[in-house]
Amino acid sequence: MTAIEGLVGLRPHVDCVETVSAPPYDVIKPGTELETLLRSREESLFHVTLGDTPVESLQELIKNERLVTDDEPAYYVYEQCYGTDGSQRRLGVFAATAVTDYAEQQVIRHEKTFDDKVQGRIKLTRDTGYTFGPVFLLTRASISSVLEEVLATTEPLYAFTTDLNGMTDLHGIANRIVRVPQDSESGKKLQELVGTEPLYIADGHHRYHAALKNGQTHVLSYIVEDAHIQAYNRVITGEREFAAIKDQLPLEPCDNFVTPEKHSFCVYTAEGSYMLKAQEVPSDVVGRLDCSILERELYPSLGLNHSHIVNPAHFDYYAESELDTMKACVDSGTYNIAVALHPVSIDELMSVADAGLNNSDIVMPEKSTFFAPKILSGLFVYKHRMK
Repeated sequence: MTAIEGLVGLRPHVDCVETVSAPPYDVIKPGTELETLLRSREESLFHVTLGDTPVESLQELIKNERLVTDDEPAYYVYEQCYGTDGSQRRLGVFAATAVTDYAEQQVIRHEKTFDDKVQGRIKLTRDTGYTFGPVFLLTRASISSVLEEVLATTEPLYAFTTDLNGMTDLHGIANRIVRVPQDSESGKKLQELVGTEPLYIADGHHRYHAALKNGQTHVLSYIVEDAHIQAYNRVITGEREFAAIKDQLPLEPCDNFVTPEKHSFCVYTAEGSYMLKAQEVPSDVVGRLDCSILERELYPSLGLNHSHIVNPAHFDYYAESELDTMKACVDSGTYNIAVALHPVSIDELMSVADAGLNNSDIVMPEKSTFFAPKILSGLFVYKHRMK
């Protein structure tokens, strides 16, 4: 099935991995405090992925030995411990995954991709010769036991806690990274196991699409056996005021704005919180998703349709951990209501992806999933090859 190999390229010097690594470019919103913080850090990879002079910034990091060359192919086992007490944990591995056309069904997508969204990433990879952010991939192969053994028996290359001043979910995460040479026993075992199953894109569809359109042989990837999906919630301003259509909806008052049960929606308004239960749950894999149900059962009452969902005048999106921020958006009048959904499951994601293997029109709706925590960029900078 899907072939992987070890990574070659650049990695941070052990003394500055904390300041070089940065959140992925697509979660750094312009004009935010997080952007200001990262811009102030001269060594941050931010200046390469989102800066004005990416090539010069990369060369400066290499010249000052903030990034060092590593040409021996290797995998990198990556552990993240997070949560208020650090008890939550995700374990995966960085690798170079072979880039194949979707029709070969080795790397399986669940979202549509759009060429115009990948042009900036293609330009960056062509200008620099490197890939900076990984594609997040799920596997059904049993790789966790190998990753656990490596972590338990090998001294970590990096071990640090992310300091981002509390401005993102990546703040306060304890990171451990262990280097596994491709030709080691563990490296060969990982390559063998991953090769037994296809890989499912969890996050980073446009990164993979950029590698495909760019003609790369492999793409920087992060592979896990399991992952936590947060609900991808939304704040909404309709063409019609919520107060005007409220009585038309089967709303039940509730005490708090919380993550609801499956096939229910928690709605926060200036007047309080309500629970809205789905009226119909179809059997098809896309139609039964809560974000699909919400689009059918609420949006038309607000005068909204599918074309509005990427318009910031009507919608913005927040992870499950940001319910208070969503309430503040409503309280300030920036948006009219906030809606919390139940998270999509891994099984639901894979069911949609499998259903789409022979019908490319079967995809997850936009803004369906939020994988948390995100993966730091800059833990490895991959020197990709071209076909």
